[in-house]
Amino acid sequence: MQVANDEARRLLPAGADGALVLPPAVQRLADAGEDVVDDVQVTEDRVLVVSRRDARWEGRRVGTVITLRDHTELQALTRDLDAVRGLAEALRSQAHEAANRLHVVVTLVERGLPQQAVAFATAELAAAQQLTDLVVADVADPAVAALLIGKSAQAAERGVELEVEPDTALAEGLLPARDLVTVVGNLVDNAVEAALAGAPPRWVRVRATADAAAVRVRVTDSGEGLPAGWLERAVQRGWSRKEHRLAPEGAHGLGLALVGQVVRRHGGTIAVEEPVTLDDGGGTIVVTLPVPRPVPPAAGTPRAARAAGEVPT
Repeated sequence: MQVANDEARRLLPAGADGALVLPPAVQRLADAGEDVVDDVQVTEDRVLVVSRRDARWEGRRVGTVITLRDHTELQALTRDLDAVRGLAEALRSQAHEAANRLHVVVTLVERGLPQQAVAFATAELAAAQQLTDLVVADVADPAVAALLIGKSAQAAERGVELEVEPDTALAEGLLPARDLVTVVGNLVDNAVEAALAGAPPRWVRVRATADAAAVRVRVTDSGEGLPAGWLERAVQRGWSRKEHRLAPEGAHGLGLALVGQVVRRHGGTIAVEEPVTLDDGGGTIVVTLPVPRPVPPAAGTPRAARAAGEVPT
């Protein structure tokens, strides 16, 4: 690399000798030999929009020009907006369904069938409230709880049943909510797409648990499964489970790449569990993210004295 401006130095890591190093995803584009315009690439800690063009002088190629734009914060805000939009769409759908059910109840009452009206109304209310009660009771993080409720409504509209497993238990504050939303949301989206590609019945199961050491997110679907050999490619940008290939021109595979980015940033793991029984569906993806240990206070500070049970004077 011969010339780099200040923004490139901010976005690119430096090697041991201080020289800038192109991330593998960007290096592949640089070596491709073809012009690229606004290609989204996920690096270890950023989402970059990359363009590549040959530099020519009097018809001869004299180098390569690569431009980088940082879309990390924009992508994060977009994911947050998508989660809110999904919840809003779910609420709008539920309001529409509620109006239809209310019409049924009113009609039953008008026909002199109050017992049937009460039975219909209470059955519908119990079915709609069951998932909400389970999620709110077991998922203390409000962002993740809202995400699961919204995703459930979205999946139901597409003919996929989303089930939050009963042993789900996730306390608040163990990891940044934005990272958990990225992992859970993208794994669920990927599982719904896989379930839709398979035969009915179509379903997705989600389990999120945590202890003092780690947060574990487990998502199973009724689709054809994700072979373990594909996992490394699945967490690259552009991988599409639907097409089982890298799709350089598409963004369908961006979700799993963002999950991989979160996993690497936290020093976690992502693994595929092969199905053992028919109830295991097409397979399971398990993400494990270590919970950071609190940093002990420096010796001699008032906080350290309080932690040791001493009263500073």
